Amino acid sequence: MLLKLYPNNPQPRLIQQIAEHLANGGLIIYPTDTVYGMGCDIYQRKAIERICQIKHIDPQKAHLSFMCSSLSDMSLYAKSISTPIFRLLKQHLPGPYTFILPASKETPKILKSKKDTIGIRVPNNSIAQAIVKELGHPVLSTSVPGETVEERTDPELMFEKFGKQVEIIIDGGIGGIIHSTIVDLTGNEPIIIREGLGEFPKQ
Repeated sequence: MLLKLYPNNPQPRLIQQIAEHLANGGLIIYPTDTVYGMGCDIYQRKAIERICQIKHIDPQKAHLSFMCSSLSDMSLYAKSISTPIFRLLKQHLPGPYTFILPASKETPKILKSKKDTIGIRVPNNSIAQAIVKELGHPVLSTSVPGETVEERTDPELMFEKFGKQVEIIIDGGIGGIIHSTIVDLTGNEPIIIREGLGEFPKQ
């Protein structure tokens, strides 16, 4: 199913439909403030495994991240957020960043790395924000695979390619091509793991 949503003011009825689909273990492709993401409810283990099969990745080695709706939402899934780190997060979020933080007990085990960390995003995108808020907890976020730029940015092409594997593809317009900037906040100083769309001062 290809659903057209308004980028700045997504239709509440369709957002509710998407959230119910996720809660029932379904998969979606959805826009973010960087690239289009393939996602599911983080508490639906079989759905996570399905996404990993589509992307041909091992969930234990994939370093999967997820979308939160706010900083307070993020704090449920990350532990030991000090005041300096909170200020840094507040300065950069919502935005095109993935922050690696120590995972709390609320984070599903399948999403934790061997170091017991997790990548968390708070996207600056109305559709992604609305879905997470309606669902009531985070949505898995992994980039949509594709060999060409068009396959990763055009929702209609994504529907042609993944329409039989992913039940709902959201058309929120042409997507971006630059991934999020990944910053590791588990040590004494922030470490940039991947430079992406978000600008982050180097130490």
